[in-house]
Amino acid sequence: MTDASPKRQPHDPADGGAHFKSHLATIKRSRRFIRWGESAVFARELSTLLIDLESTITDPRQACDLIAAFYRADKSTLGRCDDSSGHVGDVFRLHAAGLFAAYARRCPDKEWLADLVFDLNGGDDFGVRDHVLHAAAEYLPEPLVRDLIRRFLAEAARYPTGDFTGRHWSGLGEQLARQLRDAPLFEQIRRASWGVSSVASRLDVGRVYLESGDARTALSWFEQVPVSEHFQDDERDALLLAAFTQLGNQPRREEVAWRIFRRARGKLALASLLAVIGEDQRAAVIESETTAILAVPGLSHADTAFLIEVGRLEEAERYLLDRAALLDGDYYGSLVPLAEAMEACQRPLSASLMYRALLDSILRRARSTIYGHGARYLRKLDLLATTITDWQGQPGHDAYLAAIRQAHGRKSSFWARCGEGVGLIRGGKKS
Repeated sequence: MTDASPKRQPHDPADGGAHFKSHLATIKRSRRFIRWGESAVFARELSTLLIDLESTITDPRQACDLIAAFYRADKSTLGRCDDSSGHVGDVFRLHAAGLFAAYARRCPDKEWLADLVFDLNGGDDFGVRDHVLHAAAEYLPEPLVRDLIRRFLAEAARYPTGDFTGRHWSGLGEQLARQLRDAPLFEQIRRASWGVSSVASRLDVGRVYLESGDARTALSWFEQVPVSEHFQDDERDALLLAAFTQLGNQPRREEVAWRIFRRARGKLALASLLAVIGEDQRAAVIESETTAILAVPGLSHADTAFLIEVGRLEEAERYLLDRAALLDGDYYGSLVPLAEAMEACQRPLSASLMYRALLDSILRRARSTIYGHGARYLRKLDLLATTITDWQGQPGHDAYLAAIRQAHGRKSSFWARCGEGVGLIRGGKKS
């Protein structure tokens, strides 16, 4: 991917990393921009460089130094490519960070290692260097980790409150305090940098208390975020559930589990609820929730999916038929899977209503680039119509076809896409 990328060849482990340094220097010299479509190949080249290092370098201090050099080349790698896909960044965040930690655990000179980590994080312009800290508490003794925190906070203190660079240094200190499970220290750092009045900060501080085994203090933080607050409500309730579990408070566990479930009913959410209230409640939950869903006048794609997933197909079809006027094909991301599911479950009428909504949306938007999808939906409608004997008050197939022809008959490019499908439609079953 580089301008003069050397071929990967076996080399002597005794070369002292010369091959690694040479290849890295070649990458750094290149000025050619890596386009998005080339980023995956470029990422593989960078990973190959790390694989070669792992296979040839046995001295952990030398390896850590070389990996640090790899990180310091971030401007010559991430800085000259379109990494929208994240392939190149993942080499730093995952591969290089994991390799660094593996060597760091074996490195005998821990003070040198702590200095290296500190210096490396002084110029993290691309947000990847801090990943070498993710296992710091595993490869550095606690006194050195605490000393690193002190040094990070000293750097943060050089900047005005709220300054981005200062918060970067504070964030490194927070990361290490969390690894040490020192919740009071984490809270102290957060108060001095970001403050603790926001939803995110309250959940972050509480989470570290929870991880350190102090569920009661954690709960006092989580409960500062009201149930009416929707920002990070999934995160808040997951943490509340964990706290109540640690405290053995079953009634509150069930209360939170129900809230999580009802916010987004689904097969996985049902399994999580039953893990709290008991598997023997499955039939009762499905029955009560089905009744609740049918009683609400609006249309929820998630609730429709839930009814299908738990096998309540009659109710799912009735739910859709009663809300046919609310079907909106603009929401194709969730409507297509529902239509396909009802089609697969031999429910042609409700599937047809959803395919009609999808087709209506395409014709209304008049975008020729998606007419192919519309033609496919029209062919599906023709085939489904042959199996429907009772339209239950909905316009029959011929009536629907006549209506879209009247409204969109001049969209010749669409009708041309239909091809043989138009002939099939004309022969479809009448209402």
